[in-house]
Amino acid sequence: MIDVLVAGGGPAGLATAILAAQAGLEVTVAEPRTAPVDKACGEGLMPAAITRLRALGIEPAGHHLKGIRYLDATHRADALFRGRDGLGVKRTALHEALIERAAQLAIPILPIRITEFTQTGTHVEAAGIRARHLVAADGLHSPIRRACGLDPAPSRHPRFGLRRHYRIAPWTDLVEVHWSPRSEAYVTPVADDLIGVAILGPPHTDFTAGIAEFPALRERLAGAEPAGSVRGAGPLRQNVRHRVAARVLLVGDASGYIDALTGEGISVALTQAAALVQCLRTGRSEDYEKQWRKVTHTSRALTAGLLWARQSPVLAPRIVPAAAHLPRTFTNLVNRIANA
Repeated sequence: MIDVLVAGGGPAGLATAILAAQAGLEVTVAEPRTAPVDKACGEGLMPAAITRLRALGIEPAGHHLKGIRYLDATHRADALFRGRDGLGVKRTALHEALIERAAQLAIPILPIRITEFTQTGTHVEAAGIRARHLVAADGLHSPIRRACGLDPAPSRHPRFGLRRHYRIAPWTDLVEVHWSPRSEAYVTPVADDLIGVAILGPPHTDFTAGIAEFPALRERLAGAEPAGSVRGAGPLRQNVRHRVAARVLLVGDASGYIDALTGEGISVALTQAAALVQCLRTGRSEDYEKQWRKVTHTSRALTAGLLWARQSPVLAPRIVPAAAHLPRTFTNLVNRIANA
């Protein structure tokens, strides 16, 4: 019997497995998809995420990011990171770095999908594997979470994400967040000749329709060669009630998600993974719910507050003007998120 079976080999699952192995636990990952695994996301790593990846022994290659820029039709606000840069990293490059580190630690990654399991007071069994604990890192719409009866009710205001890369030199070392009345577009440099553009908001008919909401960005991208296909994700919000169901623990997107507005998804997932492994290492898996709430509190509060303002007809058009008129406050908030 192994100590930990991780269902899902994305960043949250692999980080959990790597931390478990570093803690001396015997761990196996179940991931049916062929590496590297891609995902629709903004691809910007906050400074805190870089620090946490280094603790895993990972130094992904990417484009250095100096901060965040908010833009609407008439306003612009820049907030620079204090002390450390962030990094724009293609999701596939990040996944390859995690896979390589897992291989260095001799962590088995099996090409299987786990949707069903049984558990007793001493272990969990899934796909013929017996483990003391099963970690569900199987995404926004986690089958394991559903099997545990923890799936949330559908969101009243569902938001989705679309992402495409463009072959064009970055025009800034900041992550640009363009705001329209309905949506946001995140522009992240990920290489010297490549950017990622992610659109968040209500469902769009296609990526071109989404870009049309941002005339200045559409003009910037005129003539730029798309690099790869459009990827989508959503609905984003997942109000999960609990992270622990006996010997099953949820991490990453499977554990609950508010929105990608604040862009610290990877950093938060790495923090959750560290808290989860610490609970397993000390034999206190039941403490994970409390620790999850503790380590995600700041992120959840700031993201929920910004999303609430975004969905208010009165406040939404004032977000970027407020950031421009209160630059110190904007910078403080960005760095609170970036270094959490």
